[in-house]
Amino acid sequence: MDIESLQAICSKFPGVTEDIKWENHLCFCVAEKMFLVLGLDEVPTTASFKVADEDFDEIAARKGFKPAPYMARNKWVSVDDIGRMTKKEWQQRAREAYELIKSKLPKKTQAALK
Repeated sequence: MDIESLQAICSKFPGVTEDIKWENHLCFCVAEKMFLVLGLDEVPTTASFKVADEDFDEIAARKGFKPAPYMARNKWVSVDDIGRMTKKEWQQRAREAYELIKSKLPKKTQAALK
Protein backbone atom coordinates (compact mmCIF):
# COMPACT_ATOMS: atom_id res chain seq x y z
CA MET A 1 0.00 0.00 0.00
CA ASP A 2 1.23 3.49 -0.77
CA ILE A 3 0.10 7.08 -0.28
CA GLU A 4 -1.29 7.39 -3.81
CA SER A 5 -3.43 4.26 -3.36
CA LEU A 6 -4.89 5.64 -0.13
CA GLN A 7 -5.58 8.96 -1.85
CA ALA A 8 -7.44 7.09 -4.59
CA ILE A 9 -9.51 5.17 -2.04
CA CYS A 10 -10.46 8.24 0.00
CA SER A 11 -11.11 10.52 -2.96
CA LYS A 12 -14.03 8.29 -4.01
CA PHE A 13 -16.03 9.17 -0.89
CA PRO A 14 -18.50 12.08 -1.31
CA GLY A 15 -17.26 15.45 -0.08
CA VAL A 16 -13.73 14.35 0.86
CA THR A 17 -11.01 16.98 0.94
CA GLU A 18 -7.28 16.71 1.54
CA ASP A 19 -5.27 19.11 3.63
CA ILE A 20 -1.71 19.31 4.95
CA LYS A 21 -1.70 19.98 8.69
CA TRP A 22 1.15 20.23 11.18
CA GLU A 23 3.57 20.74 8.25
CA ASN A 24 3.81 17.09 7.19
CA HIS A 25 0.54 15.24 7.76
CA LEU A 26 -1.86 14.56 4.91
CA CYS A 27 -5.37 14.72 6.37
CA PHE A 28 -8.47 13.34 4.70
CA CYS A 29 -11.57 15.19 5.84
CA VAL A 30 -15.31 15.26 5.35
CA ALA A 31 -16.93 18.64 6.09
CA GLU A 32 -13.58 19.73 7.56
CA LYS A 33 -13.58 16.83 10.06
CA MET A 34 -10.62 14.45 9.83
CA PHE A 35 -11.15 10.74 9.42
CA LEU A 36 -7.69 9.54 8.30
CA VAL A 37 -4.23 11.10 8.67
CA LEU A 38 -0.97 10.03 6.99
CA GLY A 39 2.50 10.89 8.32
CA LEU A 40 4.21 11.99 5.12
CA ASP A 41 7.66 12.42 6.64
CA GLU A 42 7.68 9.00 8.28
CA VAL A 43 9.47 6.02 6.73
CA PRO A 44 7.59 3.77 6.45
CA THR A 45 4.48 5.92 6.12
CA THR A 46 2.32 5.92 9.24
CA ALA A 47 -1.42 6.47 9.53
CA SER A 48 -4.05 7.25 12.14
CA PHE A 49 -7.76 6.72 11.63
CA LYS A 50 -11.09 6.57 13.41
CA VAL A 51 -12.50 3.13 14.28
CA ALA A 52 -15.77 1.93 15.75
CA ASP A 53 -15.85 1.84 19.54
CA GLU A 54 -16.38 -1.92 19.56
CA ASP A 55 -13.34 -2.51 17.28
CA PHE A 56 -10.91 -0.16 19.05
CA ASP A 57 -9.30 -2.59 21.53
CA GLU A 58 -8.95 -5.38 18.98
CA ILE A 59 -7.35 -3.19 16.31
CA ALA A 60 -5.11 -1.31 18.76
CA ALA A 61 -3.75 -4.66 20.01
CA ARG A 62 -2.58 -5.82 16.57
CA LYS A 63 1.13 -5.86 15.79
CA GLY A 64 2.23 -2.38 14.65
CA PHE A 65 -0.99 -0.73 15.86
CA LYS A 66 -1.62 1.33 18.99
CA PRO A 67 -4.07 3.88 20.33
CA ALA A 68 -3.38 7.11 18.45
CA PRO A 69 -1.61 9.79 20.51
CA TYR A 70 -3.98 12.60 21.55
CA MET A 71 -6.92 10.91 19.80
CA ALA A 72 -7.26 7.53 21.54
CA ARG A 73 -10.09 8.85 23.71
CA ASN A 74 -11.99 9.43 20.46
CA LYS A 75 -11.28 5.84 19.34
CA TRP A 76 -8.53 6.54 16.83
CA VAL A 77 -5.74 4.04 16.20
CA SER A 78 -2.28 4.52 14.75
CA VAL A 79 -0.39 2.10 12.53
CA ASP A 80 3.39 2.25 12.13
CA ASP A 81 3.35 1.24 8.46
CA ILE A 82 0.46 1.58 6.00
CA GLY A 83 1.73 -1.61 4.38
CA ARG A 84 0.49 -3.63 7.38
CA MET A 85 -2.98 -3.68 5.85
CA THR A 86 -4.03 -4.91 2.42
CA LYS A 87 -5.76 -2.71 -0.11
CA LYS A 88 -9.03 -4.48 0.68
CA GLU A 89 -8.66 -3.83 4.41
CA TRP A 90 -7.75 -0.18 3.77
CA GLN A 91 -10.86 0.20 1.64
CA GLN A 92 -12.94 -1.17 4.51
CA ARG A 93 -11.21 0.82 7.29
CA ALA A 94 -11.13 4.10 5.35
CA ARG A 95 -14.84 3.74 4.47
CA GLU A 96 -15.67 2.94 8.08
CA ALA A 97 -13.67 5.93 9.37
CA TYR A 98 -15.37 8.19 6.83
CA GLU A 99 -18.85 6.93 7.76
CA LEU A 100 -18.19 7.26 11.49
CA ILE A 101 -17.16 10.89 11.14
CA LYS A 102 -19.93 11.66 8.63
CA SER A 103 -22.54 10.23 10.99
CA LYS A 104 -21.64 12.89 13.59
CA LEU A 105 -22.20 15.77 11.16
CA PRO A 106 -25.42 17.79 11.19
CA LYS A 107 -28.21 16.12 9.21
CA LYS A 108 -28.27 18.95 6.68
CA THR A 109 -24.56 18.53 6.01
CA GLN A 110 -24.95 14.76 5.70
CA ALA A 111 -27.77 15.21 3.19
CA ALA A 112 -25.63 17.55 1.08
CA LEU A 113 -22.98 14.81 0.76
CA LYS A 114 -25.28 12.38 -1.04
